[in-house]
Amino acid sequence: MNQSLSYNYFFTWTVYGTFLPGDSRGWRNRDRGDQLPNPLLEQWHANRLKHKVKLLDVSERAVVENAVKEICEFRSWILWAVAARSNHVHVVVTAFDYKPTLAMNQLKSKATRELRRHCDTWRERPVWSAKGDREFLNSEDEIDQCVVYVLEAQDRKGERRN
Repeated sequence: MNQSLSYNYFFTWTVYGTFLPGDSRGWRNRDRGDQLPNPLLEQWHANRLKHKVKLLDVSERAVVENAVKEICEFRSWILWAVAARSNHVHVVVTAFDYKPTLAMNQLKSKATRELRRHCDTWRERPVWSAKGDREFLNSEDEIDQCVVYVLEAQDRKGERRN
């Protein structure tokens, strides 16, 4: 009997150039976890950007959210929450038979294709930073907490969606 494996994920990825290593808000190193600000490192990375930073506007965020919904429906994944912000995207999803890197890349790729199809400004430039943050969610409570964070908590922190 062929049985699917399901993985619950909380993905976050950033718009190109908006959250560099060394960032003054603190930052995450995939191997070493949370890191303190490092202005020299941040400036070093900023000096190497090949394109100006561009934030997602309201219509572009809608394109990203719809793209995430479409790829989840196409892959028969369970989408618990998606929120595209001006400088990052959060997704809570259950992906069947997809490991985290591949699942996040599928989401980012679909969002990139749709942004470039609908918005001329994204056609000849990178949209996202490399990689992203991936967390496994091991219980319904963890899924619920992430959904609340994605859909409500950021607004309470003053990061309005407009």
